[in-house]
Amino acid sequence: MSPAEARLKQAPSGMTDAEWNQRVNLAACYRLVALYGWDDLVDTHISARVPGPDHHFLINPYGLMFEEITASSLVKVDLHGNQLSESEYSINPAGFTIHSAIHEVREDAGCVLHLHTPDGTAVASCMEGLLPMNQTAQFVTHDLAYHDYEGVALDHDERPRLQKDLGNKNHMLLRNHGTLTVGRSVASAFERMYHLERACTMQVRTRMLGPTAYPVEQAVIDKNEQLFSNPDFAERRSTNLVWPPLLRKLDRIDPSYKS
Repeated sequence: MSPAEARLKQAPSGMTDAEWNQRVNLAACYRLVALYGWDDLVDTHISARVPGPDHHFLINPYGLMFEEITASSLVKVDLHGNQLSESEYSINPAGFTIHSAIHEVREDAGCVLHLHTPDGTAVASCMEGLLPMNQTAQFVTHDLAYHDYEGVALDHDERPRLQKDLGNKNHMLLRNHGTLTVGRSVASAFERMYHLERACTMQVRTRMLGPTAYPVEQAVIDKNEQLFSNPDFAERRSTNLVWPPLLRKLDRIDPSYKS
């Protein structure tokens, strides 16, 4: 039995196997964010669309640390913010604004991941943004959008501007705020965030060494852009190559995310 089949077997009564599998993967993503030190107390948020015809998505119960989140504790909501699953917790209202905006217009948004890390927020707060100064950044910069800060995202009127700024990109720097990625799956959203966050850290460290980075020829940047711009390749890599060992890593540390 494969790890995926083992997860599906645990679907509770009244829940589809597809939803349970999505819950397990999303809970794993929360645990991995905590493991990599990207969390921010109970703030920031990750959502995953529930498979099916409805635009329902799963998001964290507001008040749990990321290291506490389990598949069964995730809250299911619709695009109007109605909670569709029982929980003693509400959801983060700013999180709902951001995630509902993207799930509303992006049919390919299987998962949306948003963070407030120091390095990601530092680069998002700089005029120059993220530069293609190294290989990791070049995984990202061809597919990177920007959205200007409008304050804590409590105003639903911000959603059309967020949607327009993101467009069909899968990485975003929220100016003066943080980072965001979109993936067809939880796996691809997580790997995109790994590269985005790592690229931001590399840029922060490079700038600490001095004002001038060693230049990369535009032809090389263009070559890498062509290599990394195939979404099907990115999805296969994330789902088949990167995600399974990450789940095995979690299983060795604490498999309770699957409960």
